[in-house]
Amino acid sequence: MLHLRLIVPVDSTDRARSLLADHQGVTNVVVLPGAGVRPEGDVMLADVARESANHVLDQLAGLGLTRRGSITVQGVDLALSTDADRAEAQAPGEGSDAVVWAELAARAKEESTLSATYLSFFAVAVILAGIAVLLDSSILVVGAMIVGPEFGVLAGICAGAVLRRWPVVRRSTVALAVGFGVGIMAAVLATWLLTAVGLIDSAQLFQPRPQTAFIYRPDALSFVVAFLAGIAGMLALTSARSGALVGVLVSVTTIPAAGDLAVALAFASSTDPSRPRGDYLQQAASSTGQLLLNLLGLILAGALTLLIQRIIWPRILRRH
Repeated sequence: MLHLRLIVPVDSTDRARSLLADHQGVTNVVVLPGAGVRPEGDVMLADVARESANHVLDQLAGLGLTRRGSITVQGVDLALSTDADRAEAQAPGEGSDAVVWAELAARAKEESTLSATYLSFFAVAVILAGIAVLLDSSILVVGAMIVGPEFGVLAGICAGAVLRRWPVVRRSTVALAVGFGVGIMAAVLATWLLTAVGLIDSAQLFQPRPQTAFIYRPDALSFVVAFLAGIAGMLALTSARSGALVGVLVSVTTIPAAGDLAVALAFASSTDPSRPRGDYLQQAASSTGQLLLNLLGLILAGALTLLIQRIIWPRILRRH
């Protein structure tokens, strides 16, 4: 369930109270007259079944609470109440399948914001991926995938497109491009530094790599994996089953491909490469193809999953 904390203008209290009290998916309604200070108004508390949240939030927004009051939504981990069980039973569908669109829009806006922490995670992830490529370490590849923050921005692009919030799409696209740019540049600099101190050399890039060769060899299955990961990731973000998201993060090769690209570019631009520069540039191009293929699969699958959910849930509510 979800917990609602409302600050309601006095002239809207009766309508808000009736709305909550009469809704079959709402329980534990509490009214605290005059408790709101900033903004001023009456404070109302209630719990709502996740499946009914969109309908209730839309009606509350229709009363003008987002302009003249406040609506705060929090998750409820445990509710021991017969009436709460009744509300969940009468709400349409299953709570773990429900998409709270206001929550998704807020998360998309947050994920599309550039920050120092976001860029730091990107830089660390791509550097780890570059080292994993040279050491042919599948463990480091998994670590780089988990550290990489790109899936949240991709989800912002999908959500913005489906909800037609084009500023979110633009911000998310910029955040994605800047993140990969900063990450690749950081990995290039790290490669130059590690080469200068003798910890790595360009010959490692072309040694047999049975654990990580897939990173720079895109094929049709790469797109299939990315597409399936996009579906699973979006379902994890929009439902109560967020534990599946970790599995998504280790199933696609966006960050590792960026790491391989950065290392290849670093060695190609060195003053005395051990192989023809064309070999490095060819591997950089292959890694770029892998990166773009995975990004395309993730975005298409995520947007399609959201679109289907956007179509199905209103029909479930109308039928109910």
